[in-house]
Amino acid sequence: MKNMLLNNRFKKRTPTSYHPRRGPDFGNTNVGRRWTPEKNSVNSVVNSVHAGEGPPAILVHGLAASLHDWDALLPELAVQGYAAQAADLLGHGESAKPLKLGQYTSDTIFAHLHEWIDSLELDDPAILIGHSLGGYLSLQYALRYPERVRALVLVNPFYSLSQLPPVFRFFLRRPRLNTFFIQRTPHWLYRVIIDVTSLQFGNSRENLHNLPQEVRIQTALDYQRAAAGIYNIPRTLHDLTPELDRIIQPALVIWGARDQTIDPSTFPSLVERLPNARGEIMPACGHVPHQCHANEFHEKVFGFLDSLKVGRDAIPLSKTWRDNIPPHETCY
Repeated sequence: MKNMLLNNRFKKRTPTSYHPRRGPDFGNTNVGRRWTPEKNSVNSVVNSVHAGEGPPAILVHGLAASLHDWDALLPELAVQGYAAQAADLLGHGESAKPLKLGQYTSDTIFAHLHEWIDSLELDDPAILIGHSLGGYLSLQYALRYPERVRALVLVNPFYSLSQLPPVFRFFLRRPRLNTFFIQRTPHWLYRVIIDVTSLQFGNSRENLHNLPQEVRIQTALDYQRAAAGIYNIPRTLHDLTPELDRIIQPALVIWGARDQTIDPSTFPSLVERLPNARGEIMPACGHVPHQCHANEFHEKVFGFLDSLKVGRDAIPLSKTWRDNIPPHETCY
């Protein structure tokens, strides 16, 4: 592919996955990490990983995460015959980290993602799989470039500030206060917060934690190495609600019923507004169902993707999630 340069120095860097030597095990799939320098600007350096051949699938992680969010799904996509691509967003992981707070906005992070997708020079429309902020970016991409999008898989997606609890909105309106606290939070405190939250949602003696240990370790690492400026991004996001009915591609919306970051009662509304969407709820999970119960998540995703293979573009709107909503009050 043109404009994609292999950076040999990257191989000498300490891997940033939970495994200190080899990172996630992708089996026999064809995996490579590449830098994408565009316009000779350090702010457009993208760290990415790819696996497999076939229809393109692009995976977009959420705020303060990294491409390692997809350590479980990406190799499965490759095995199932997809060309899976994932990247670290601007300010995240090993991608560019501008120094100025004003360089972190919805426009700059979208432009960074868009330039990377352009550099892939895809021949076919892509399946976009986005989590949280990545869901927002996937929706925005489908609105701007509908001809480039085959389908959408949206995981606990963000699409409006009204989805966030009041305390989150308070801090988002004060980015410098956010930055002050983030820059002074030690790694051990990230680990404690993540472990306590995982314990809170553990649902059996066999599963004391809601999230596997390797996921908790990686999550804490991703929080620590993300640029503090990324917390300026949410307050600059646009409300996509008025435009959702323009997205006609088949869409699968998956969410955890116990999400405390985004109000889970807003996801059924998204399913209703998207003309060609269906919803799937994972009652035992919170904000990261793709990491909480990966096997169950994969079954839902590949069931949806299989329906695309046989040409059923007009996937009927499923309301099965209505019967699966747990009786407890909405969690934030």
